[in-house]
Parts: sequence; structure tokens; C-alpha cells
Amino acid sequence: MGVPPKPYRMSPGRRLINLLVRPLARLGLTGPRTHLLTVPGRKTGRPWSTPVSIVRKDGERWLVAPYGNRNWVKNARAAGAVELRRGRRNEHLGVEEVSAESAVPVLREYYRQSHVTHSFFGVTLDSSHEAWLEEAPRHPVFRLRERLRT
Repeated sequence: MGVPPKPYRMSPGRRLINLLVRPLARLGLTGPRTHLLTVPGRKTGRPWSTPVSIVRKDGERWLVAPYGNRNWVKNARAAGAVELRRGRRNEHLGVEEVSAESAVPVLREYYRQSHVTHSFFGVTLDSSHEAWLEEAPRHPVFRLRERLRT
């Protein structure tokens, strides 16, 4: 597969970037795909927020975890829902994690759009479907669903 992907570490630089991007995403002043994701902690219930990029593909919206099984991924799995905010728009959405096979086209689209995270992938756009299928479990993908309010 070529160069192995680098592991994700919450470095001081990454913390600073998140510190800057979080309020910008909340205000809707980031790129069109960037939203602020908020999800309750699976142990404490305390809300946690992080900037994420939304992928649009085949008329659906998707969340991709380019850095792997991070805390927001674990919390989203446990809660089954997330809140997405961008400017004045605030949505409460259900999440459904998809299989590796279903994730491959979404991961390819994410990779095509998000150059900054390429080093965290062990594949390229030229890689085979089989290579992407092997890579997919390292980057969880969630389909976003409208959530019925009760």
C-alpha cells in the first residue's frame, strides 16, 4: 500500500487549530463542509464538540472519521445521534454506522475533497477497491439521518 499512514495525535498545534475552528464553525465562518458536531459523552453525558467535515454523496450526508476511532466516534455510536451546527442552522440527526463496503465510495469522496488528512490514510485515489476495503475499518463512516422529534 505504500507509505504507512501516520497515527493521529492531539498535538498542541491540533489543539490550537480546533480552538480556532470551533467558534468559526459555530458562527458559520468556515468552509461550506465544516460543521460543529456536538454529542453527549458516553460516560458523563456532558456535551462534547469538535469540528467535522460533512461529505455529500448520492443525495445523502455522511460523517467520516479521518483520524479513526476518536472519542466523538465512540460517543456518536453510543448516543445514536449528534447535533450539527453551522451558523444559525442547528440540526439534531440520527447516525448510522455503515459497513466497510458501503463506506468505500464515501471515503474516496472524502479523500478527494480533504487533502489535509491524506497522511492519515494508507491508500490513494489510485488504490484498488480491495485496498480501500482494507483501509475502511480504520475510518468509521456514519450516514446522517433526519431524527424524529418526540
